[in-house]
Amino acid sequence: MMDIYRLKQCETESTCIFLVENGLDHLDFGLTLEEKAYLDKSREKKLRLIFINRLTFWKVFVFPDTEKKDAALQESFRLDGAEIQQWASKNKISEILLDDRTGNASRLIAVGEGIALRNYQFLKYFADPSKKQNSLVKLGIVSSSEKLISELKIIVQAIYFTRDLVNEPLSTLTAPFFAEEIKALGEKTGFQVEVFDKQKIESLKMGGLLAVNKGSIDPPRFCILSHDPEKAVNEKTLVLVGKGVMYDTGGLSLKPTPNSMDYMKSDMSGAAAVLGVIYALSCLNWPVRVIGLIPATDNRPDGNAYVPGDIIKMHNGLFVEVLNTDAEGRMILADALSYAGKYDPDLVIDLATLTGSAAVAVGTIGTVAMGNASPQIFNTLIDAGDSSYERVVQLPLWEEYGKMMESEIADLKNIGGREAGAITAGKFLERFTSYPWIHLDIAGPAYIQTGDGYRTAGGTGTGVRLLLEFIRRNYLSK
Repeated sequence: MMDIYRLKQCETESTCIFLVENGLDHLDFGLTLEEKAYLDKSREKKLRLIFINRLTFWKVFVFPDTEKKDAALQESFRLDGAEIQQWASKNKISEILLDDRTGNASRLIAVGEGIALRNYQFLKYFADPSKKQNSLVKLGIVSSSEKLISELKIIVQAIYFTRDLVNEPLSTLTAPFFAEEIKALGEKTGFQVEVFDKQKIESLKMGGLLAVNKGSIDPPRFCILSHDPEKAVNEKTLVLVGKGVMYDTGGLSLKPTPNSMDYMKSDMSGAAAVLGVIYALSCLNWPVRVIGLIPATDNRPDGNAYVPGDIIKMHNGLFVEVLNTDAEGRMILADALSYAGKYDPDLVIDLATLTGSAAVAVGTIGTVAMGNASPQIFNTLIDAGDSSYERVVQLPLWEEYGKMMESEIADLKNIGGREAGAITAGKFLERFTSYPWIHLDIAGPAYIQTGDGYRTAGGTGTGVRLLLEFIRRNYLSK
């Protein structure tokens, strides 16, 4: 984690990044006439990032993209930050300072966010990580608000932590190890953690979680994370549910390896995001009561693995005919969603890398959403997605999709037909809810093969910024 700190002004002979508007006075920045001429010529070419080398330090000017506004403009500043980080690494710069001269602090935070998120690296498994380490280790931000800088640091740390978990291989992050990581973070940060072992899960009759776990040599875990502040603004609890399939082979419905099973360590991205959100809420001390539920197991084709044709009795008493063991995420989420009802929640949101269909629909740049929550709640979520640029597309859950999940020999089956795969998966989950609920399928953006802007290759931390912005808007801005 890079050191992000607040300062009162940019030091004279330090590398400073200035956020400016058109028509700036070169004297305000100590530019020579030659430098001012270079700046003007660069602007004529419509360059927005202009770098001036002073040999021992740099002056960098960031102009707004006049063709964009609102959320798209904010995103352009995040992307500017990512580009600045790449420039800093190329030039072996260890510290940069950010200074806003436009009077818009949100732009400053957006650039800082882009720099910090692009600077993330997962170097744990290099013999000599120093050879790969980015040069940039310090980011100073000129601001009068310690709160803004503190919030940025916490959110960046939450995303770093989420990305680390997603990038960790199964060899070091089984379900039991994941539960230990959650407990350790809870003790460090202050949120409460309860972990159910296999015996407890059996007593709760969580048949979906137990069925998926049958092929594994590692026992399952069911983790409950509680952020329960004094004087919470919500009378009823917000519950977040994260899919925690630590690795997904597909079970006996075995996945192909290339561009499929080879990155299935990321199938617990939803669980990691829920943990990242709870961590951030605890550090920020936001007065919102939130419960996180994480069912965790891997899905393997051992000799005792559940098989296509099995019928599983779920936590809520429904019987599910299994037609594909690779549709395992919905099996463990169903038990968690059923369990969530005990909290009489205000709203339940689940996050899951659930279907390839969602990725086909919106690619790696969007999240598919569906559910039975009110239009107002969905609008708030979509607005939060636009603001954070973790954008959300709502799909329908029409009654006809439920017919595609009907079984001849059980209450329902665990897959529908070829069409509308993301929706029928959501329709399956709906049968296990009894409260306002939203399903977020993050299969596309949760893990990417190539870096994109401030999203680094591998785990992206998708869902953390989205849900924090949703919580801010839905609970703290009323």
